[in-house]
Amino acid sequence: MTTAKSLLEKEFTPEICHELLPEWKGLDINISQLSGGITNKLYRIRSEKGDYTVRIYGDKTDLFINREHEAYTLRKMSEIGVSSKLIKFMPDKGVTIVEFIDDVTVLTNDHFADRSLHEKIVGPIRKIHTCGIKLKRIFNPLLEVMKMSAILNNLDAKYPEFDIAGTIDRLVKLSGIINIPESEYTACHNDLLADNFLLINDDAAHKYSEPIYIIDWEYGGMAPKYYDIADMFQEILVTREIEEQIVNAYCNGGDSDRTLLLIDLFKPFPDIYWFLWSLIQLNISNITFDYYKYGKEKYENAMENMTFIKDAYGVAV
Repeated sequence: MTTAKSLLEKEFTPEICHELLPEWKGLDINISQLSGGITNKLYRIRSEKGDYTVRIYGDKTDLFINREHEAYTLRKMSEIGVSSKLIKFMPDKGVTIVEFIDDVTVLTNDHFADRSLHEKIVGPIRKIHTCGIKLKRIFNPLLEVMKMSAILNNLDAKYPEFDIAGTIDRLVKLSGIINIPESEYTACHNDLLADNFLLINDDAAHKYSEPIYIIDWEYGGMAPKYYDIADMFQEILVTREIEEQIVNAYCNGGDSDRTLLLIDLFKPFPDIYWFLWSLIQLNISNITFDYYKYGKEKYENAMENMTFIKDAYGVAV
C-alpha cells in the first residue's frame, strides 16, 4: 500500500489514482502537476467521473497543520459557497482531494490594484468573517508565532542574524495593546495570498454561484478578522491607497478607520509567522524553493511595519 512518504517521492501515475479512487479503475485519466505549492505537491486529475485537485502533504507538515481541522474547515466553507468541495480526506495516505474549479483566472498581486474587482474580492472574505461558523482550530496570532518559534528551536536551527526572541517580546507587547479576546474571533482563512483567489471567468459565470472562490484552507481557524486581512495585505503588497480602497469595500459603509488601524497593528504578526515558517521549511522540506530569501523578506517587512505603526499611530513596541 502506498504511504504518505512514498507518494511525495513517487511519480504520480494512473495506478496511484486508482489506489486513491478505486471507482476510477478502467477509466482514461489525465494527470497534470500544478504549480504554486511550496509546502505540498499538487496534481490535477480528470476522468469522465470528475475533475479534482490532489494535495499530497509535504514532509513533516503535521508539525503545524492539523489535517482533521483542515478537512472540517473545507466542508464548512464549501457549504457557504466560498471554497471548492471536499471529495476525499485520506490522512493515512497523506492526501486530500478536492473539487477542481475550472474556468478561472488565478489572481496575482496586480489584480488587487483593480478597483473594479474589490467587491468581488472582499465578498467571500466578508462572508467567511460573518458566517457564524465555529471552526475547530483557534488561531491566536501571538500563540501561533510562539509555536512556530518553539518548533524552530526544537530543530536546533540557529539564525543569529535575526533577533527572534526580541521580536517576539515586541509582539507580546503589541498583542496587549490590540487586546482582542478569543471570544471575538471569527472564522478566517489566515493565508490569503493572491494565488488562493480563483476568479470565475465571465463566460463561465453561469456555471458557478459565486464570482470568486478561495482555496487552500490548511491554516483556517478562528482568528481576529483584522489579522486575516493584515495577512492578505502583507502578501499582495499593494499601495496604501489600494489598501484603503479594499478596507472601505470590506466595511461596506462601516467603521473603516478603526478597521484599518487594527489591520495595521496586526501586520507584523503574519510576517513573523511566515518568517518562522520559512526557516522551519528550510530545515524539513524537500521541495525546491528559496525559503531563506522568502523568510528574510518577511522579517524585514515586519520590522518596517513596526516602524510604520510607531510613526502613524504612536504605537511603539
